[in-house]
Amino acid sequence: MPINVPKQLPATKLLKEEKIFVMDEERAGKQDIRPLNIIILNLMPEKEKTELQLLRLLGNTPLQVNVTFMHTATHESKNVSRTHLDTFYTSFEEVKQRKYDGMIITGAPIEHLQFEKVNYWDEMTQIMEWTKTNVTSVLHICWGAQAALYYHYGINKNELSEKCFGVFDHRLSDPTVNLVRGFNDEFYAPVSRYTSVSYDKIKNDSRLNLLSYSDDAGVFLVISNDEKNIMITGHLEYDATTLAEEYNRDINKGIAIDVPKNYFPHDDPTKSPLNTWRSHTHLLFSNWLNYYVYQETPYEWE
Repeated sequence: MPINVPKQLPATKLLKEEKIFVMDEERAGKQDIRPLNIIILNLMPEKEKTELQLLRLLGNTPLQVNVTFMHTATHESKNVSRTHLDTFYTSFEEVKQRKYDGMIITGAPIEHLQFEKVNYWDEMTQIMEWTKTNVTSVLHICWGAQAALYYHYGINKNELSEKCFGVFDHRLSDPTVNLVRGFNDEFYAPVSRYTSVSYDKIKNDSRLNLLSYSDDAGVFLVISNDEKNIMITGHLEYDATTLAEEYNRDINKGIAIDVPKNYFPHDDPTKSPLNTWRSHTHLLFSNWLNYYVYQETPYEWE
């Protein structure tokens, strides 16, 4: 949250030069405060786990956040009860006349499919088009990030020779952007995907700013220059045990999968993994809510 100080205080100029978020009395006096309305398009199969992960992060700020969960009407979820969806979720048809301060579009385990082959792709394109006028800022995660890069910017995903799976070291390429304010120059993040997006295509696209990448895992964090869309190609929201659960699930299915890199102590799957990315996850979500949602959204959408 910003600090409110007199406009002419000498420290104000220095704080701004250090990228400390300062709000002078004039601007503070014009601000109205109301709850933020965030809608989450949850595409993950185990929806209740994803709900908990995201709500834990959205709840760790001083801001009051009203959360709405949305599911796709053109795809039937197999890992969650119809009662749960009917009770706690809405559809695009029911909310498309509304305005939202922020939106999260999650990942989905459908990377092997071309976007147009996904059975709810038409609905996804309607939703992403709708966000242009009805949502202040959109946070896209993993497959959701790849879908956004493809739909909004024409950058397709590429298949990898093997799954990018583990916890990887990432470097900031532009630490001056508010989204990564407070980040270390290097930080860890979980990645779990069979596809990637082109570093060169993103770097050469004047509409996009690459904020972080990994030598081993590639592009990680991208923001559009108009700050409307944020794309995260990994899973900062994951719990400490989530990659282990994915690994054991694949092993039990007979899928050939390597032990996730840099994850289990001494690469031993019998040992409990540690969460080495939690602090940066909370920072990112807090920065998103503050700088790109709360500070940008109109008090009265009308």
